[in-house]
Amino acid sequence: MNSMIKTARVLLTSYYAYMLEYRAELFLWALSGSLPLILMGAWIQAAQSGQFGLSPTDFARYFLTVFIIRQFTVIWVIYEFEREVVEGKLSPRLLQPLDPVWHHVASHLSERLARLPFALALVGLFFFLYPQAFWIPSIGNLLVFIISIMLAFVLRFLIQYTFAIFAFWTERASALENFWFLFYLFFSGLIAPLEMFPDSVRTVVLWTPFPYLIDFPASILIGLPVNLGQGFLVIIAWTVLFFIINRWLWRKGLKQYSGMGA
Repeated sequence: MNSMIKTARVLLTSYYAYMLEYRAELFLWALSGSLPLILMGAWIQAAQSGQFGLSPTDFARYFLTVFIIRQFTVIWVIYEFEREVVEGKLSPRLLQPLDPVWHHVASHLSERLARLPFALALVGLFFFLYPQAFWIPSIGNLLVFIISIMLAFVLRFLIQYTFAIFAFWTERASALENFWFLFYLFFSGLIAPLEMFPDSVRTVVLWTPFPYLIDFPASILIGLPVNLGQGFLVIIAWTVLFFIINRWLWRKGLKQYSGMGA
């Protein structure tokens, strides 16, 4: 146990120091996730017609929360892993007594810590410019929101890392992520809250992993009605499923990688 804690501390410290070398780039990354704030303006204007179930203030809070969630759940492991496989850089890591995935996990977690000040500054600027959207969520909602964000990060990472393992068979595994991102864009709540979807579509989408990556935690924080039992059951089920698929593909992929002479 002490060895595991020491290894985790070394990885996180090393990657955090590495991330701090790119502060300007981190700020640009934080800004690159501002699409929800742009969409917020369009939905606020649309909501002023009174034809939607949410008020302009609800839309403002929702898309601000989406922006926050995106800051904590953005994943890029598929691009790093694909490059490692194609360039043969994975081979030295396979010789280490540590699953290579933990390097990527530490990299992502460290980047979250380094990005946090910029994200908080942008949130503060938002409330300064739009003070009527300011609210203080209840302690209960905040705690459940934090748990849901952690689960969303784990699921999002597992999904993309599972796609990344296909790099053992193809040099363009990232194409899978690009295709999957189209469904993520529309069904996760990034473009519009699921409250805007027809009931028949929403009923089906709620059994997919997409809404639990954004819409579910966002709805929890701002107080929209959600089925917590179903939500956590579905997100855990998808996490377990992708974990099983991931480990199976990893074992198969390593044989393929060795067969390529790496």
